Amino acid sequence: MNNPQVTYEDVVAARGLLASVAVRTPVLHSRVLSETVGGPVHLKCENLQRSGSFKVRGAYVRIAGLTDEEKARGVVAASAGNHAQGVALGAGLVGAKSTVYMPEGAPLPKVAATRAYGADVVFAGHTVDVALEAAKEHAEQTGAVFIHPFDHPHVVAGQGTIGLEILEQLPEAATIVVPVGGGGLAAGVALAAKSVRPGVRVVGVQAERAAAFPASLAAGQPVMVEPASTVADGIAVGRPGDLPFELIHYLVDSVVTVTEEELSQALVLMLERSKLVVEPAGVAGVAALLSRPHAFEPPVVVLLSGGNIDPLLMAKVLRHGLAAAGRYLAFRIRLADRPGALADLLGRLAGLGANVLDVVHERVGVRLHLDEVEVLLQVETKGPGHCEEVLGALRRDGYKLNFG
Repeated sequence: MNNPQVTYEDVVAARGLLASVAVRTPVLHSRVLSETVGGPVHLKCENLQRSGSFKVRGAYVRIAGLTDEEKARGVVAASAGNHAQGVALGAGLVGAKSTVYMPEGAPLPKVAATRAYGADVVFAGHTVDVALEAAKEHAEQTGAVFIHPFDHPHVVAGQGTIGLEILEQLPEAATIVVPVGGGGLAAGVALAAKSVRPGVRVVGVQAERAAAFPASLAAGQPVMVEPASTVADGIAVGRPGDLPFELIHYLVDSVVTVTEEELSQALVLMLERSKLVVEPAGVAGVAALLSRPHAFEPPVVVLLSGGNIDPLLMAKVLRHGLAAAGRYLAFRIRLADRPGALADLLGRLAGLGANVLDVVHERVGVRLHLDEVEVLLQVETKGPGHCEEVLGALRRDGYKLNFG
């Protein structure tokens, strides 16, 4: 890279600024992932960071670098979650006023947390892009300093402090796996880690439904994609930042994608086996290991980037993850409209060892014959093999199953 906008020395300086602000989050060994990969796997737990994610690192370094006159004008940002909380906390620590534009419908826990850190929350539009434009207009009208979530040297340097910590906590790490949205986190981690250990591999992970980096890297420049709806809203960015793209292009070894099912299964695994609450974007690296267990040279460090998840979303993702893992079934089944038909079905399921979670009994419907009823069942199973056993037994018994 010629004349880089952010250097290793900037990351070291950022670490000094963050010494009394950011938590040195733990690196925890994961037995289940180590068995999956066939070598040591550790988790860098930024979900345990102040404000619930890594974002406070970059936000604070950016805000702390403002002049007194700029701090007096206040700061403004746009976010649906983690960046909002990081900016609000960072601004409060330096005594600056903060305004955060959030889309209508932003999760209530994130709105409440942003306000609790001292920010004025303003709702604008139904997407982060609309909120972003409103924040920039606010900056032009009031003189407040706009705090970009990833495309600024100070932000990248702040996120890079995680790379320094990882190699101090696990010097033998061979691969670092990082979630990627706009790219500020992966860029900073790669810059710091490869400055200390040039041979360490850094792999970025994007949600398949919001993956701007594969297309951008192929084109040799940032390109815009239209992100589809994804549970990993924290990394659903349509266009990489210019600065992060340059660093990732030169320093990150590869960027892979993961599906919604893989993200959901990873979240379930972290909650069930590691006892860690992690948001869908934060488990992108875990999802990559589960889907490509032999693609990462151990020892591996997977960065869990955040833990701010709406409980309602968590319930949905957990159900999705259990279904993807073959431990949760939802299906419709037609029965003869006679006394005892439903009791027979439930008894059969009990005999097969399936746990019925919910039953909805529909007696009237345009699809039903006069002598039929339809039952919507939600059933817990013991895994993919048991799932197939249950479905096979029901089909052999003559039941008509519908998964639509």
